[in-house]
Amino acid sequence: MKTVIIGGVAGGATTAARLRRRDESMQIVVLEKGQYISYANCGLPYYIGDVIQDREKLLVQTPEKMRDKFNIDIRVENEVMRIEPEKKVVMVKNLQTGEEYQESYDKLVIATGSSPLRPPIPGIESKHIKTLWTIPDTDIIKQIVTDKKPQEAVVIGGGFIGLEMAENLHEAGIKVTLIEALDQVMAPVDKELAQLLHENIVQNDVELILSDGVKSFEEQADKTVIKLNSGREVAAELIVLSIGVRPNSALAKEAGLALNQRGGIIVDEYMQTDKKDIYAVGDVIEVNEPILKGRTMIPLAGPANKQARICADNIVGDAKRYEGTYGTAIAQVFDMNAASVGMNEKTLQRMGKQKNQDYYVALISQKSHAGYYPDAENMILKMLFTAAGKILGAQIVGQAGVDKRIDTIASVMQLNGDIYGLQQLELAYAPPFSSAKDPVNMLGFVAGNILNGLVKFVSTSEFDELKTDENTVVLDITEDIEYMVYHIEGAVHIPWGQLRQQLNELDKNKKIVVYCAIGVRSYNAARTLMQEGFSDVYVLEGGTGFYKSQHFVKPNIAAAVKSVSKTAEEEKKDEIPQIDIKSLDCTGLQCPGPIMRVNQTVNKMNAGEIVKVAATDMGFIRDISSWCEKTGNTLVKSERDGKKYLAYIRKGQSDTVVKAQPAAVNAAPKGKTMVVFSNDLDKAFASFIIANGAAAMGRPVTMFFTFWGLNILRRNNPPAVKKSFIEKMFGSMMPQGVDKLTISKMNMGGMGTKMMKKIMKDKNVASLDELIAQAQANGVKMIACTMSMDVMGIKKEELIDGVEFGGVAAYLGEAEDSNVNLFI
Repeated sequence: MKTVIIGGVAGGATTAARLRRRDESMQIVVLEKGQYISYANCGLPYYIGDVIQDREKLLVQTPEKMRDKFNIDIRVENEVMRIEPEKKVVMVKNLQTGEEYQESYDKLVIATGSSPLRPPIPGIESKHIKTLWTIPDTDIIKQIVTDKKPQEAVVIGGGFIGLEMAENLHEAGIKVTLIEALDQVMAPVDKELAQLLHENIVQNDVELILSDGVKSFEEQADKTVIKLNSGREVAAELIVLSIGVRPNSALAKEAGLALNQRGGIIVDEYMQTDKKDIYAVGDVIEVNEPILKGRTMIPLAGPANKQARICADNIVGDAKRYEGTYGTAIAQVFDMNAASVGMNEKTLQRMGKQKNQDYYVALISQKSHAGYYPDAENMILKMLFTAAGKILGAQIVGQAGVDKRIDTIASVMQLNGDIYGLQQLELAYAPPFSSAKDPVNMLGFVAGNILNGLVKFVSTSEFDELKTDENTVVLDITEDIEYMVYHIEGAVHIPWGQLRQQLNELDKNKKIVVYCAIGVRSYNAARTLMQEGFSDVYVLEGGTGFYKSQHFVKPNIAAAVKSVSKTAEEEKKDEIPQIDIKSLDCTGLQCPGPIMRVNQTVNKMNAGEIVKVAATDMGFIRDISSWCEKTGNTLVKSERDGKKYLAYIRKGQSDTVVKAQPAAVNAAPKGKTMVVFSNDLDKAFASFIIANGAAAMGRPVTMFFTFWGLNILRRNNPPAVKKSFIEKMFGSMMPQGVDKLTISKMNMGGMGTKMMKKIMKDKNVASLDELIAQAQANGVKMIACTMSMDVMGIKKEELIDGVEFGGVAAYLGEAEDSNVNLFI
């Protein structure tokens, strides 16, 4: 029997080698139009970046070695021009000699792969525009990088190859801009996980342009100008086009084989086309999608190799089935790894699936191994599953341990396991490798808790909508030091350890959204609340660490790991005497570990002493900068050492200070805070006149109402609320709303108050009601002291709309950022 294979690389070369292992007597002919029969195309970007320095290592098999080892007729630079299924022949052209000839077959395998897309954009033929898909492509780009040494390069497309090229061009010392027409890179993951990659890309000094496609190219002498749809222009000496691939199915189409709408060859589970004795494998085919029983095209090397093996076995007489492609994939993106398997949420939504009906989401933050063991690094895991526990897909982004977790989940999926199977997996554990409850186990536990009603999560986008709803209370359960460093505006702050004692400060009739740094403590707090009668409790998925990544500001992040430029004299002045440096290892610590450890360490130091802090949390530099600002210490410099983030902190202030957010380096606090203790009408007037004046100057203003001052915020006609006898008596003796307030002196049985109001009206001074409304419109934050409310028997329902509720910590946090603080 004679089998002819069109194409080499993963699909064709593997089919040929497997055929020979199965049948020594078979005549096998491989026709490849290029010069190379089998090479590591996934490694091409790393050769350009000098990670792989030996070009020969990219060549898996040479034609000569394959002929000698497998007795296969390998014909490179022989292009198949036409397939004639009725005659069972292919027409071939020898590209070296120009000769055309006919080759017969008993079985034919099409492994023509795919090619990079080059859409008809004006100017796309510019000499500066290249694609990376083959060894010759690699040689061209490598020569440009090595010989011409371009200063600037642009990568168009944020898929696997685009991201790898951006990283490796950057490693080669080139200033890189990455342009993606979509609103995210790496389409197989959902946008919230892609945001982690965006943050990391920018941290590595790559300019990232999203949601902006290419309109045209304009070639100049030494550069090409890229004109984007937004009107922006970017010029570069090297442009790598990586916007997707198309199947090389022209031969199949001309031969009358069935194709899908994207041009993929349709095959059955035995890898056969609709033409007798013709098979197809690799990037050129459409295959089964086994999760929702659809069809898909996924151009990956792993599936292509497995398809080739099954195809070869079936040619020699087996009846093996290819069950389909799950799309398990991983990519290194600078310091992070991103992996996925199965469906993502975008795809499910495009199919009309509804969250919390057709599918559920578990998103958790975990460490790559035991947190107490050095160099534990963060990872975010997201899993989609059904009410029956079936796993639809998963995504992971992190710095270490991503590969083995995605492989574990993919294995469970392919063995028809479910979320309960993830819970039961017995995985290898030792502190350098994992935790006693592996992140994969934790993903299963969380998914089970969701289905069992033990926890409800809100995503970042859902939370951003909820937090402004007057019927929602955002509850911050972090420690005081964490709250000082970062908190979500408007949140009620009750540290987790104090929650049970302060439950009466929360309204059981409102929706409660709890958050902490990564979500573990907030889950525990949510369970407490739910068992104490709070019926509508949610947890912010991923915690504030993940939340901040979803709202990162590109210029600030880019500056977060770099020192500001200084003169030589300043550099010398700020040199760090190594002999006096203390070291503090916070790598792998769970929140609030790093900030707490820093706070404890610096408190024990003498003024002027320096501590070098190492952490693996990518948000650490941002947080430590805020901590330094609020505690009066100095962030001397911050930098990266591989995957570690280093911060040098001097106790106390110094002349040279480096901030993570340059815009605020020299900015003094401008906020205004006041404690409103009195309910006298004249003092209330003064309070709101000052507040409105400061707000009109663009200053943030916080008013903290405590004890008698709370009466200013009471409604004139409050609703009926349930109170104890003492609370009713206390309430009846206090003024109820601004209409009942009296002036502090010369009241004269109420006459003085009436005279004051009339005079102010005659002088066109706004009433207190109007001043309060103006303050709210101007963004003045009014906080009612919950402790005082409890003491005085004042209920939330009695206070006017728009008032926030908090304790002393909430006020002090605002006072830290203020340069004026009044007590009225």
